[in-house]
Amino acid sequence: MNDSPGWASPGSAPSDGKEKAIPRPSDPQDGSGPTGQWSPEQPPPGQWSPPSNPGNGPGTRPPTPGWGGGPQRQGWAGPPAAAKPGVIPLRPLSLGEILDGSVSALRAHWRTALGFSLTVSVITQIAVILMQRYLLPEPTSIDPNATGTEALRQTADSARSTLISLAPVSLLSMIATLFTASVVTVIISRSVLGRPTTLADSWAEARPRVLPLLGLTVLVAVIMAAIMAVGIGPGLLLGSEAGAALAFLGFAAACVVMLWLNVSFALAAPALMLERQSIVAALRRSAKLVRGAWWRTFGILALTYLLTFLLTFLVSIPFTAIAVIADGTEVSDLFGGTAPSVGWPFLIVTGIGEVIISTLIYPFVAGVMALLYMDQRIRREALDLDLARAAGLPGYGDNTPRS
Repeated sequence: MNDSPGWASPGSAPSDGKEKAIPRPSDPQDGSGPTGQWSPEQPPPGQWSPPSNPGNGPGTRPPTPGWGGGPQRQGWAGPPAAAKPGVIPLRPLSLGEILDGSVSALRAHWRTALGFSLTVSVITQIAVILMQRYLLPEPTSIDPNATGTEALRQTADSARSTLISLAPVSLLSMIATLFTASVVTVIISRSVLGRPTTLADSWAEARPRVLPLLGLTVLVAVIMAAIMAVGIGPGLLLGSEAGAALAFLGFAAACVVMLWLNVSFALAAPALMLERQSIVAALRRSAKLVRGAWWRTFGILALTYLLTFLLTFLVSIPFTAIAVIADGTEVSDLFGGTAPSVGWPFLIVTGIGEVIISTLIYPFVAGVMALLYMDQRIRREALDLDLARAAGLPGYGDNTPRS
């Protein structure tokens, strides 16, 4: 953020060579005796006897509170509660706090975040429906009784048709996700500091980073496609049963590499937005933040996408059922080998369901990514102190030492 110095990437670590003040005995007041020696006049030795069971006699000392008898006082107090100027406490976050922080930020700024996400989702879905109706080819039918070479040919044709149909839809969805993620990331950064924000302010801050964010997404997609091509390419070129086995092994290896890279680059978008990093620098920054916490990052992302999948599934079922009834389409046609011919009622009703899903999922996932990025910086770089200073909390001046 422009007005929050805490987002900048740290240039150098604090010096570790500073000496700390060591307490020493005071010098004698009369000037006699070496410095640092105890005074020769010592109090007389105490007359205490070894501790024993307290008695009830007249000479028995009353038990000292807190040391073995009498009313016990509470021991050392726990650490003070972390400051919370916004939606999250300024300390390392748990999984629940990351998920709850994203929901809390969207709930606090629902007009800005969900309103923008709804607008983007409606425009995107209208474009998708028009493409599905007029531009995209009909799905290829597959004969379930085909065998041998004919079955392989039909499968390849069906896969090619599916890719052609999904490519423009995926491109539109990617652009919609970028716009939503850019604005929501700014909203989350303001929510952490407890600052109000408007759509105009958020868009004004996010707009200069939209094209770099698009370049980052395209670069990551090209890297993933290249890895998959290298994995399955040799097997496809052989074209025999051995080639099919090699392609399968290459596909499995490529999936593992792609998964590792996707998790390692998961924080690149927040770094690019909040630190004003370049595309390559954002990828390196993300890999550095995730290093040593890959499995934790993977678990949080996996749970996030599982929640979004469940939400998508629960919302899609009723809208698909209503669409089938309204359009008069047979359910068997949707899951059969023949390509179903759907009409406007089916496309409109399912499109409304997609708008609801996108409006809720896009900002939630973007919020989790932004908070996960902040959590990693808090753990590694004491970003909580910079955020507390930026929020104007008392006791967090420029002289506050980093943890």
